Amino acid sequence: MELSKRQEQIIDIVKENGPITGEHIAERLNLTRATLRPDLSILTMAGFLDARPRVGYFYTGKTGTELLTGKIKKFKVHEYQSVPIVVKEEASVYDAISTMFLEDVGTLFVVDTHSNLTGVLSRKDLLRASIGNQELDAIPVHIIMTRMPNITVCHRDDLMIDAAKKLIDKQIDGLPVIKETDAGNEIVGRITKTTITKVFVELIMDEH
Repeated sequence: MELSKRQEQIIDIVKENGPITGEHIAERLNLTRATLRPDLSILTMAGFLDARPRVGYFYTGKTGTELLTGKIKKFKVHEYQSVPIVVKEEASVYDAISTMFLEDVGTLFVVDTHSNLTGVLSRKDLLRASIGNQELDAIPVHIIMTRMPNITVCHRDDLMIDAAKKLIDKQIDGLPVIKETDAGNEIVGRITKTTITKVFVELIMDEH
């Protein structure tokens, strides 16, 4: 976050004199309290300052980088998950390849008739199945898919930073977001490397 000159002056005043009231900050800058109010609100919401009723403003001691990191650590999967791209267990390898191409994704999630996750298909899985095989429409995807417990998953309330770590550690393109029910693991979303990239780009852009 790029601060204005006046906002930097406010931080310096609070650093040296905190706790200090808004009125006293305004006096030091020869401004009215009303003029100063938007800057104080921005600095407080951004986390540079903390305000306590009838006491005044404190400097939190946090740098812009620390505040950015703090925000990242609060993001949860359900805030950014997208619609999962799925195929049925009985779908053919040919159908799966067509779906992957049309949807422009790197991972497909295989579900049963109740939309419960039963497997995952990657580009590599489909490539291996297609090499030298002329009857792709006769091979069901459940023959070649990765099954539980070898599927890495995440949940809606997981932190995005943890989902990102799973993607990196497992060297995979996407994670299914599941909801555990009595019937099985219902798939409710997906998180991909592209999702993670968008989150961080948007966060950085918002800070400038």
